Amino acid sequence: MSTSGAIPTRWLEYRNDGWQPKDGAVIGEILMTIYINGVELTAIMCTPQTQDLLVLGFLKNEGIITGMDDIRVLHVSAAGCCADVWLSRAFVTPRRTIITSGCGGGVTFADPEGGISPLHSGIRLHPETLRRAFRGLQPPGSLYAQARGVHAAGLFDPHDEVLLARVEDVGRHNAIDKLTGYCLKHSIPTGDRVLLVTGRISSEMMRKAALMGCPVVASRTSPTSLSVEMARAWNITLVGYVRSGTMRVYSHPERLGYN
Repeated sequence: MSTSGAIPTRWLEYRNDGWQPKDGAVIGEILMTIYINGVELTAIMCTPQTQDLLVLGFLKNEGIITGMDDIRVLHVSAAGCCADVWLSRAFVTPRRTIITSGCGGGVTFADPEGGISPLHSGIRLHPETLRRAFRGLQPPGSLYAQARGVHAAGLFDPHDEVLLARVEDVGRHNAIDKLTGYCLKHSIPTGDRVLLVTGRISSEMMRKAALMGCPVVASRTSPTSLSVEMARAWNITLVGYVRSGTMRVYSHPERLGYN
């Protein structure tokens, strides 16, 4: 399986003193087709790195699997363009497909608003703790540091104030699925944790966060109108534009100390 997330390249860079050739990297992107029990399920544009985690998380968030015991075989081809999954049971391909919103949108088979109950959590954390948590999301040596153009997702423990897991992918939806897959593979509970993301929070991403049991979801950028409505209905604290010295809280601010 390919693990090259950053692809070496060369470009011409213009500055005030003229043109200069530069060597660097761009983020990798390929089309991966997922097959379940020999039948094509879907195709996803993704970064050719830790694709097994993406497959696991996608299947978990779509309700196709509930745990590792459901997986008999998971194999990603050497080129990264094909993922074969054999389940320990029969599988019926979903009849309805929803193409999700935004540039680089993903795919889901479920109504983003359906089947979610409000989360109950006693999590409390200081806004500065949340802001500091983002420091570990794209550290030196990350794909972002090498090539830019990539989204990150992380799971933060507000009790011990540690980042439990972090992943990167060209797709913001993929990043959350990869995070779910990582936690599933390594038996890391996701409930009562904080989900950190770098991309815009849309409705299907909010649904994934709710399925993970994360009562706090925070992003470097903005939410959509539907994700705000869903966060308010599902008792999730939704935070956007987490920057140095500022952030916007769209729902349930009491978890961040607002009275």
